[in-house]
Amino acid sequence: MNTKTFNLVNNEDIISTIVQNNCDFLENEYNESMIIYHGSKEVISSPIVKGSNPNNDYGPSFYMTLDLESAKEWACKNDAIGVANKYYVRLSSFKSLKILDLTDKNKYSVLNWLAILVHFRSLTDAFINKNRLAINWLSKYYIDVDQYDVVIGYRADDAYFKFPMSFISNDLAIEDLEETYMLGNLGVQFAFMSKRALSMLKYSDSIPCEKEYVGKYRDNVIVATQEFNKMLDKPRDINKTYIFDLIRRDNEN
Repeated sequence: MNTKTFNLVNNEDIISTIVQNNCDFLENEYNESMIIYHGSKEVISSPIVKGSNPNNDYGPSFYMTLDLESAKEWACKNDAIGVANKYYVRLSSFKSLKILDLTDKNKYSVLNWLAILVHFRSLTDAFINKNRLAINWLSKYYIDVDQYDVVIGYRADDAYFKFPMSFISNDLAIEDLEETYMLGNLGVQFAFMSKRALSMLKYSDSIPCEKEYVGKYRDNVIVATQEFNKMLDKPRDINKTYIFDLIRRDNEN
């Protein structure tokens, strides 16, 4: 692909603007394009609709990131050298898609994101039985992602999945959950859900990952586990809000 035909947008500018106010940014940058990546063990020049694991964060989709480093880490997740598949998407086309931006704090809360996560992720029967009250209460925040072409939201891979599960089991406060995801630096992912969305992706090339990326994902899991243990070891804070507090407030109203 001849990249000179594109007026490219800096990815950092996209992260700081498109995630916060998607529509306004797209309107201002109507004729530009963004670079987006998908890390995998193989070259993917023609993504398949809903070809991923159905138990991923937002269900079966084609997951991408604006961050090349994250794509490379994910590509080498299984301790083998993979590639970061690189695509372009014109913002003028992206603007026309139906987008659910879960990072927009003015429209959605961490509870919306969590309800979607619980809907798709695989939970053990023991966990469901023990926390059925909280899971049923949380379902009212669920948003049907199948109604959208693209979902923009936080990453919740296995490294940090313990955090939302601990909130559901009443061990972690919502303030801590929000800090970990909404205020943290875990990264944002783009899930392309529909054929229409995928048709707007223009494959550029596949960037081989350097050897240094092998094992990085595993290192991140170790760091996340340490952070999780430190957070759970803290005494409960009476000024913080746990899921049972939220359920009780609902029942009182």
